[in-house]
Amino acid sequence: MSAPIANSLGGGVTADYDLLLTHYEIDIADATGWPCGVRPRPAPGLKVNAFAGSLDHPRWMHVLPNGDVLVAETNTPTKKESGFSLRKIFMAGAMKRAGAATTSANRITLLRDTDHDGIADLRTAFIEGLNSPFGVALLNGKLYVAHTDAIVAYPYSPGQIQITARPQKVIDLPAGDINHHWTKDLITGRDGRTLYVSVGSTAMSAKMASRRSKAAPRC
Repeated sequence: MSAPIANSLGGGVTADYDLLLTHYEIDIADATGWPCGVRPRPAPGLKVNAFAGSLDHPRWMHVLPNGDVLVAETNTPTKKESGFSLRKIFMAGAMKRAGAATTSANRITLLRDTDHDGIADLRTAFIEGLNSPFGVALLNGKLYVAHTDAIVAYPYSPGQIQITARPQKVIDLPAGDINHHWTKDLITGRDGRTLYVSVGSTAMSAKMASRRSKAAPRC
């Protein structure tokens, strides 16, 4: 076992890396929705209801200052065909069981509760034509969206229900063919000027992960 891998495991821990490459034990829960009429049981004095439904693989939400909810309907980017692979077959089966075997909608949807009854009654395709979007952040009049491979910015006016302006690229992000952790999140700094993005790692295993830093670049 190489030194970088040993260092990542901590003191007194050993692992057979070759075994890790070929043997995985996973138990994926079946993706099922709430049965009709069933909902989470809240604490006394609270109420739970469905705010919105029929979304296409929603992965992340961002609440704007006016209460509008932005939902990233997204999934892993389409990969280039690389021929037959048992690993690809098993991964496809696992993703299907988890409810993730769907083409990315590449869309951010806006949900608005205009009558304040806890149910979104206005729904629009806020931004379309994205590239596996995930993180969203509002900073100094611009709406920043993290694609899987870049951060882009849009002009934003409070209350607007759709953005059709062309985006401005802020920075490229690590992606490419090895892009297992494709979700890139965004958060604004307390100084009101800084934007942080989570890059993630290429894989769970130390040998592959060491090829790319798990840093959070500043923009």
